[in-house]
Amino acid sequence: MTDELSYADIDAAAERIAGLVRPITLAPAEPAGELWLALEFLQHTGSFKARGAANFVEAHHASGALPAAGVTIASGGNAGLACAWAAARRSVPATVFLPATAPAVKIERLRSYGARVRLESDYPAAAAASRAFAAESGALMSHAYDHPLITAGAGTLLTEIHQALPDLDTIVVAAGGGGLFAGIATAAAKHGIRTVAVEPEHCRALNAALDAGHPVDVEIDSIAADSLGGPRATEMAIRAAQLGDTVSVLVTDEQIVAARRALWQERRMAVEHAAATALAALRTGAYRPAADERVCVVLCGANTDPADLTP
Repeated sequence: MTDELSYADIDAAAERIAGLVRPITLAPAEPAGELWLALEFLQHTGSFKARGAANFVEAHHASGALPAAGVTIASGGNAGLACAWAAARRSVPATVFLPATAPAVKIERLRSYGARVRLESDYPAAAAASRAFAAESGALMSHAYDHPLITAGAGTLLTEIHQALPDLDTIVVAAGGGGLFAGIATAAAKHGIRTVAVEPEHCRALNAALDAGHPVDVEIDSIAADSLGGPRATEMAIRAAQLGDTVSVLVTDEQIVAARRALWQERRMAVEHAAATALAALRTGAYRPAADERVCVVLCGANTDPADLTP
């Protein structure tokens, strides 16, 4: 398999995972119906990652390439949860390597899925340990975002949103390593929809790559780093950005926290900081839609401790 991603891959993923993942729920955020929220935090495992993980595991199972040793992945948490869930459906083990800074709520949920959890000093160390484990054990190596099956699965989210909102103009989504962005932007380009990629200002792998024209290493220092802390955007993400109308914007950690708290106080939606990152772009004016622009914001995950949502 190459690292290329096409809309045909997203179509194939949608067929492969049909009935395995929860269809997207859309909620109008304004009475006029110009702003919608895509409640993907209601997805299995609490984030969009279930789509890519299901596509990855099911594709390997169908081809006879899913080993008894199971799968392994390095993750900030959400991709590991999805990998463990998808592996459990096929009764194979999942060994998940996390940075020691991973939120306790994600570690606890991983263990509840039966995953073997290994903690390393940081994400690069976790990735190296996962590769070594795969070589030693024969486990299938997955990736949190840089794999066409993972990215194609993420792209099915936009396909579902477009089916429900065929006159959608713009999709707003948080970007980390670039897997969700690449899948959504590929599908959005097919349907003539603008993609707005939102990142924390000190966690801007995609923004920096688009500025440079190629992947570059960036600093990772954000309250949303556990989900958006990819140190380097993928080639797939850069190619997806070039397919259609892509806008890249940045928000501060303070703006992310405010958006997350507003979702709780105004709508009783408890999401993680990565999900609030997308909404922060609209609340702060980092992205300003036109008066008649129909916009959908992806709330991508809810694996969070809600204890800090109230003053």
